Amino acid sequence: METMDSRPSRISILGVDDDRTGLTPEALRRAFLDHLTFSQAKDDHTATPRDRFIALALAVRDRLVHRWIRTQKAYYRANPKRVYYLSLEYLMGRALGNNMLNLGLYDDYRSVLAELGLDLDALREEESDAGLGNGGLGRLAACFLDSMATLSLPAYGYGIRYEFGIFDQRIRDGYQVEVPDEWLRFGNPWEIARPEYTTTVRFGGHVQEALDASGNLRARWLDTSNVLGFPYDTPIAGYGNATVNTLRLWRARASAEFDLGRFNEGEYVRAVEDKNASETISKVLYPNDNVTQGKELRFRQQYFFVSCSVQDIVRRYLKTSSGFDAFPDKVAIQLNDTHPAMAILELMRILLDGHGLPWDKAWEITRSSVAYTNHTLLAEALEKWPVALFEKLLPRHLQILFEINRRFLRAVMNRYTFDEGRLRRMSMIEEGPPKQVRMAHLSVVGSHSVNGVAELHTRLLKSEVLADFGEMFPDVFNNKTNGVTPRRWLLEANPRLSALITEAIGPEWITDLDQLRRLEPFADDAGFRARVRQIKRENKQVLAGYVREHQGIVIDPDSIFDVQVKRLHEYKRQLLDALHIVALRNRAKRQGLSALPVPRTFIFGAKAAPGYAMAKLIIKLIHSIADVVNGDRDLEGRLKVVFLANYRVSLAEKVFPAADVSEQISTAGKEASGTGNMKFALNGALTIGTLDGANVEIREEVGAENFFLFGLTAEEVADLKRRGYDPRAAHDGNEEIRGVMELLRSGFFTPDTPSLFQPIVDSLLGRDEYMLFADFASYADAHERVVRAYQDQEAWSRMAVLNIARMGKFSSDRTIRQYAEQIWHARPLPVGG
Repeated sequence: METMDSRPSRISILGVDDDRTGLTPEALRRAFLDHLTFSQAKDDHTATPRDRFIALALAVRDRLVHRWIRTQKAYYRANPKRVYYLSLEYLMGRALGNNMLNLGLYDDYRSVLAELGLDLDALREEESDAGLGNGGLGRLAACFLDSMATLSLPAYGYGIRYEFGIFDQRIRDGYQVEVPDEWLRFGNPWEIARPEYTTTVRFGGHVQEALDASGNLRARWLDTSNVLGFPYDTPIAGYGNATVNTLRLWRARASAEFDLGRFNEGEYVRAVEDKNASETISKVLYPNDNVTQGKELRFRQQYFFVSCSVQDIVRRYLKTSSGFDAFPDKVAIQLNDTHPAMAILELMRILLDGHGLPWDKAWEITRSSVAYTNHTLLAEALEKWPVALFEKLLPRHLQILFEINRRFLRAVMNRYTFDEGRLRRMSMIEEGPPKQVRMAHLSVVGSHSVNGVAELHTRLLKSEVLADFGEMFPDVFNNKTNGVTPRRWLLEANPRLSALITEAIGPEWITDLDQLRRLEPFADDAGFRARVRQIKRENKQVLAGYVREHQGIVIDPDSIFDVQVKRLHEYKRQLLDALHIVALRNRAKRQGLSALPVPRTFIFGAKAAPGYAMAKLIIKLIHSIADVVNGDRDLEGRLKVVFLANYRVSLAEKVFPAADVSEQISTAGKEASGTGNMKFALNGALTIGTLDGANVEIREEVGAENFFLFGLTAEEVADLKRRGYDPRAAHDGNEEIRGVMELLRSGFFTPDTPSLFQPIVDSLLGRDEYMLFADFASYADAHERVVRAYQDQEAWSRMAVLNIARMGKFSSDRTIRQYAEQIWHARPLPVGG
């Protein structure tokens, strides 16, 4: 078995080899057995696999805790500038493997467990994914936490401890069914409750204004309904160093367990109503906001986590500082999209009402401390909240917002006199009905830095989506192209390839991904290419085994594994992929198997938002296509379609190493960045993609000849829409599109419900918002180029090696280093071992 940890420094923090901190195999063995006996109260005969997983996790956690305590002591003594990363999502996945790798324990514990007759891989499967996010936004946050710790940055993550994370996806008769994700059902061995840092969060009430003793107008927020924020801390270990940072997640608790008077009077249900309503806030990740109750709950979630976090930040700052003059020199608050934008209002409220600062000083401190990352180019994804909801739940914050907006619009008027249109466009209030608060505008105005997450995204953000702000504040906007952590997405996910890379160039790449450039000469080494091919095939066998076990489908590891795994949204164009599969099926029916010279397996993985009807219908279509294609004996051995149910981080770790082709096919100008594209290429998959998001930069890095480009550019998409795009004409002019659409229209895939996919047909022929027809011919041609390239395995392997070698730019370590140097102005603080 290939080694995974590549030996980061391994230092017993106490300097003694005891069962809590010792790193020798014997100490690790004793620690595991000790926790099995005394933490789980089990022996070798009664212990379940879950007990053994918990015992192992606690033994690993022990070795984190001393580093964790030492890290916090170092931060307290040095009092550095601290970074606070606020994100409503953290898609952490499983922690055991990552923590063992970062501590350098992986290989030793594998051996220790093997001597005890236990399989580490089997124990890792006992851990639930911490799915506290919907997709890329949450996974990016998790990568960033890893990089901040690895770079020894004094940093904290803040979020919500959802009782139920992103739903588990079940497939019934081809339809997505959502099942609650009870990730905490058996407890979480990594977290530690911190009741001493409980905070109070207020909602509702009213504002009373009066003059203070100095004649200044002061506001008091009265008669509020209160909720407690109860924190749970999770250690985040850096790789190969002694730094262990903190992810603090907040759980909502009622301010009182229940109304004892009502209870004693026999009103048992009413007695606990308020408690249940309060604690709903942290119950579920992102409730369906298609209904009023869901919208209000999501609003409460955002303010709850922001208020808890900002109060905690201020509390920590005041432990070592008096007054707020130094606040921006000690605090950097990063907003991960607009979800935490209320932090601007909450910090203003605390400074104004809690500490009596004058407005101008409070605003200067707030803007100097807060920075905002935008993650979307979709207008509908730029958050807006009804003014009425603010008025009902956060009346004091609405007052502050109105004053910020008034002063800002005055500045706009001073700069652009008599430009009423500009004032309307730039206002934080969108005049209704209903009146709404534009959270992106608040985020821009209240931050000293606004960054996009890929060069194309930042350019479009500044020139189109937020063009007025880009013109007024050009120096505020900057780009920080996303990245992924190589520890999880190569070292942990692909141990075979990692071992080969380390054998070739040494282990330095693990913390300096630019070192991968040293692999370039190996692209011309036939022996190295052969080993890369063999590793890819072994990884494909692992995924094929998973598919056989969990999906009941047999797939050929010698076929092209063509993969699209990501959140399902129409702009990501899983539908284009599906329509092309139907076109391939039609070709094979007309021309015979000569139309499919290479066996191909198309693999999808995606969750659709519960209220997103079209996305869920596309999932049903993919399954219906799979039923037809996989059941057609004429296509046997040449074409397979697989939909991986319940796509999640732990499954992604099997998918990325096994992929031959990476589908990155969003409509140009719609994807902010993407990070799946980076994980695929890092693992040696070749990209078929548009010039969208980070695809542009990936193609620049790996070389145009090692990337299968197709489709309109963002400028061409915009121009075609301006001139009047006619999808029906595109349909009528392409024989393959017509053949595919006829099968959908006729009910071929669902004869019992022939009109089932009519909404898809109507959407494409009526509008084709994401221009599938416009790009179809180019996409099909790119696939033909893929097939021709794959038939020359030596050339394909060379392209794969060059993709791996040229992915150094896309490490989240590089991204975080740029944030630290250019936005946060925070410096590393190495923690002594």
